Amino acid sequence: MADSYVRGKVHECWDALKDGEGTHWPFFRDGPRHVRPSPVGAVSYCVPWDESLLSTPRFSDSTSCAAGPMAELYPSLAQCAIVATAFKILLFPAYKSTDFEVHRNWLAITHSLPVKEWYYEKTSEWTLDYPPFFAAFEWLLSQAAHYADPAMLIVSNLDYDSWQTVYFQRATVILSELALFYALNRYTKSVHPSNKQLAHIASLSILLSPGLLIIDHIHFQYNGFLYGVLILSIVLARKQSTMLYSGIAFAILLCLKHIYLYLALAYFVYLLRAYCLDPKSVFRPNFASIFKLGLSIVGVFSLAFGPFAKWGQLLQLKDRLFPFSRGLCHAYWAPNIWAMYSFADRILIQLAPRLGLPINHDALTSVTRGLVGDTSFAVLPEVTKEQTFMLTLVFQLLPLAKLWLRPDWDTFVGAITLCGYASFLVGWHVHEKAVLLIIIPFSLIALKDRRYFSAFRPLAVAGHVSLFPLLFTAAEFPIKTVYTILWLVLFLYAFDQVAPVPERPRIFLVDRFSLLYLTVAIPLIVYCSLIHQLIFGLNRFEFLPLMFMSSYSALGVVGSWVGFMVVYFTA
Repeated sequence: MADSYVRGKVHECWDALKDGEGTHWPFFRDGPRHVRPSPVGAVSYCVPWDESLLSTPRFSDSTSCAAGPMAELYPSLAQCAIVATAFKILLFPAYKSTDFEVHRNWLAITHSLPVKEWYYEKTSEWTLDYPPFFAAFEWLLSQAAHYADPAMLIVSNLDYDSWQTVYFQRATVILSELALFYALNRYTKSVHPSNKQLAHIASLSILLSPGLLIIDHIHFQYNGFLYGVLILSIVLARKQSTMLYSGIAFAILLCLKHIYLYLALAYFVYLLRAYCLDPKSVFRPNFASIFKLGLSIVGVFSLAFGPFAKWGQLLQLKDRLFPFSRGLCHAYWAPNIWAMYSFADRILIQLAPRLGLPINHDALTSVTRGLVGDTSFAVLPEVTKEQTFMLTLVFQLLPLAKLWLRPDWDTFVGAITLCGYASFLVGWHVHEKAVLLIIIPFSLIALKDRRYFSAFRPLAVAGHVSLFPLLFTAAEFPIKTVYTILWLVLFLYAFDQVAPVPERPRIFLVDRFSLLYLTVAIPLIVYCSLIHQLIFGLNRFEFLPLMFMSSYSALGVVGSWVGFMVVYFTA
């Protein structure tokens, strides 16, 4: 009787595999084939598939159908988090940027001064320019910092970095990443059992991200904590019963760091369409849902900004949070369209005499040195803040139109990703670190099928490699290079092994662009990191490798964006 039951289950699996139902059978779109275990993921799989299984099933206790739930995932998130934490502790003495002093100063401001003075204090040039909830987060950390080293909490103690201060601040970054661990754990549990392996691999790629390692644990910031809140809000948006909490979580995130405003339109459209309006008719609003969501969002923002409104300080907060006096490009060009625009301007400077083009000689210093707040172009037309705002809005409205028409979770995450692309590619004074606004949400859907993965691959390479100039010291060179390459090899290979075959044909040009981009990227990285210094030394043409790195990374990000736009609108 047991044999007949097992035989029946095998026939059920085979019938489903032949029919290609849904996404439960990603490995078997075109008939039976040998199941390939991935390098990261489930421990147990089906026995190698064979037609003979239909007549002679051979199952052991540890065997499960490839389409069924994954019994055990290895290595687990907790195991990877423990190993990663040990590695990050070893990096405590590593290079730290001026952002370390920024956050030390904020600890001092929030601990030593009354709340009314937080956004007026300017003893240090690194004034408090994050929203009130992050200031409250710094205040909370300062209560423990007092026991580590009280001297770090003196506002006038500029550039103070005792070993107690360094170790304390480094440790708080690791502890705050518990939010990321929790969110990724929730994400893995929220997916269908048949997709758990894919979600687990995506979660590991985020947890072990070289971007977070470089930016948070060496350069110094708290992005892991913030992206944990973002991922949690995305996960909560999956079910109707938790959409209200998704809106609340995102509102809290905006009050922690205002850069996430770039993603706000995607949340607005999705929550309005999927939570506040009847799914079958946009003309039948759910007034109870509108009231609950509206009251919750107003409550969060009132808690954050209400005291400052009462004190008449909202204009001061606006000036601190949105300093538009800065230039179009950062000192190191973020890998976006403006990097390519600046690179084209540099080329045209050399060609202008032959082509008879006029040159703005006052701009030569700017385009050569890339000074903050001093960005201008010698040949190409100047770019204004208003133009970047309009371009960002237009490029965001395109995916939002589809989200309005099809308000499901996958489309929502895709819209968030494309809003991140738009703000990064054509925004004003974009930092290279903001590329994580694209990589992190994209990682959640990169394994939807191989078309998504093909668009994700050049982004993963370009986005992470573009962060290398953040760490310019010799001691950190092998760390950033080896870790990033290992991550790319491991996870891009794992993604390639498990990404399901798409229902629609894959896009030939996207695939070929991805492979060609990777091929050229390797020698370019070697030249920019090693060969250039061997040829020209440390002090000659030092901006040249940065320009090459930024411009080529921009090509990868733009190519990835074009590829994903095609995938998004044809899905």
